[in-house]
Order: sequence, then structure tokens, then C-alpha cells
Amino acid sequence: MTDAEASRSVARTIDALRRGWPVEVRAGDEKLRLLAVESADEDSLPAFNPDGQAPILISAARAQTLRLANQREAAAPEAPVLVQRESWIDAAGAMALADPVTDLATPLKGPYRALPLAMPHAASAALKLARQAGILPAFFIGDETAPYEASADASAIDAYDGGALLHIATRAKLPVSVSEQAEIVAFRTPGDSREHIALIIGKRDGSTPIVRLHSECLTGDVLGSLKCDCGPQLHSALHRMTEADWGVLLYLRQEGRGIGLINKLRAYALQDQGFDTVDANVRLGFSIDARDFSVASQMLKLLSIPEVKLLTNNPAKVARLEAEGITVAERLPLAITANPHNARYLDTKRDRTGHQL
Repeated sequence: MTDAEASRSVARTIDALRRGWPVEVRAGDEKLRLLAVESADEDSLPAFNPDGQAPILISAARAQTLRLANQREAAAPEAPVLVQRESWIDAAGAMALADPVTDLATPLKGPYRALPLAMPHAASAALKLARQAGILPAFFIGDETAPYEASADASAIDAYDGGALLHIATRAKLPVSVSEQAEIVAFRTPGDSREHIALIIGKRDGSTPIVRLHSECLTGDVLGSLKCDCGPQLHSALHRMTEADWGVLLYLRQEGRGIGLINKLRAYALQDQGFDTVDANVRLGFSIDARDFSVASQMLKLLSIPEVKLLTNNPAKVARLEAEGITVAERLPLAITANPHNARYLDTKRDRTGHQL
């Protein structure tokens, strides 16, 4: 299998997970048939596992909360832990096991019993695949007769590059409120239903453009949420581009730092329980920042933009772009006034994820 074919298989498997379909993950001789816990219901679960015995795969971070992981396992929060399927664990019971948001509502869950993990490499790859798909890292594991719709190999999952197969799908003029001279460019990856967008503001010339990498935020960009600074940053960035010779907004479909809209809202619910944005992501079983910036670098390469002035408060974006072959001539800070609803969020970004003006 070529690298391109392997990437397509991962993209198809990610898409299948997002649609709620069962998948297979392989690692050498290890093979796991999997149904995402959050996709299981009274119809799909019996079809996948008729005898009701499928054990449940979760992360060590979640297992620690449930007192199923020892200190060594807890030190590797992304590691896999297998949980025995008890007779009373139906689809709803499995979701309560997997989703930390409901812990306060159902404090007496369990007891649960951890099982030996016979296929650790495939299990680890499965949890990584779930994170790439933006779903809770929790699966029912079926037997070898369980149906599946797509499959991917662990090595391909580890090497998956979301930008590798990205291409320009179409482009058109798009006058916008900040500039009548603007062009929109849409990008697509085979097997991935998400389209990324570039908005080019002003007339392109030989100068280095101001570029903003903006991850999609439905709540902030569209609904005007006060819990984050995304909407104000988006609009401020566009105005900054009109003040320069030209600029490019890369609108990346990576909601919630790559964990997806549903999980971002789960993180909001955990924040309401007292966790900050970093701990909420980790408690859900995700990385602090799960975004794939290879997508942004590939978009710039397809637009023939090798050098940028990057509009960001996040030095990690500079490092990630430069690692992907894009020269960052200058980092331009983007200051946004805090409000009572996002002050703690902004402090957390400064203190725990290295954001700076």
C-alpha cells in the first residue's frame, strides 16, 4: 500500500467513525473490530455485538478517574485500558462510563473491572484514531465476526497527515464587509467531509502577507459566545489585513482545538464544574491541542505562499508552520480585551499553553 493509499484508508475510517459506523484497526497480527461508545444505541449495539459481551476500551486518563488505573498507567493518560462488560452496561451505561461530563449526575457508577489487554498496539491506535476523528476515545470491542465499514492500519494512523492529500477544490471572488477585493479558496481532502477555506484579502503583490490561522469556532464566530476570544480575534484579524498590502485568513475546520464541536461543548460543561480549558480536554481523553497544522502549511503551499507574517499569540503555531517548511518572517500579536466570561480562559492560555502578546 502506498503512503497515499494508507492516508486515504485512515481518512475513510475517520469518516466512518464520525458517521457512527463500526471500523477495524490493525497492528501487525492484532485486529480489533470497534464501535464507538458514543455512536452505540439500542439498534447498532446489538447488531455489532449480539451476545452483549463486548468489553469496552477507554483511555488510562478516564480509567484513573474511575479508579481502574494504577499509578504507572495513569502516568500515560493516552494509553488503553480494557473494561469488562457487565450485564447491566447497555449503550447508556457505557456512555456514562466513557463521558466524564455526567460524573456528578451519576456518582455511583460501577463497580467496573479492568481486564488484561491482549492487543495493546491495535488498542492504542484505536484511541488515537478516535482523537483524530474528534469522538470520545471509548469503544466496544467486538469479536472477529462483528461487521465493520472501514479499516486502517496502526502505522498509517500514526503517520496520518491531514494535509498530505489536500487540494484546491474551487475558488471564486467574494466581496466581504472588510474588503470588496477578496477571493475565497476551498480545499478538500479525499475521504474527509470537512472543507477548509482560505480568504485572500486585498491585491496580491510581492510582499509578505499577513496570515491568520483561525480554527473554526461555531459558538464564537457565529453565535457570539463570550466564553472565548475567537469571534473578536477573527474580525480583528480581517481588519488588520485590510490595513496591510494583503492578507490571508486560513479558516481551519478544527473546532475546539481539534476535538470537534460536541467535545468542545463537553469541555464547556466540565469548565462549568470547575475545570479549566486544559484540564477539561485532558479529562475527556484528548490532547491539550489536537489540531493538525500540516493542513495550514499545505494550504499555504498550494497558494504558493512560502513566507508569512503570522498573526497569532501562540508561539507554537510559529514553530509548527516552520517545521512544515513555511517561513515565518514575523509574529504579530493579536490583543483582545477580556470579559468576565472569558478572563479565566485567557489566563489559562497564557499560563498553561504559552500564549503571549
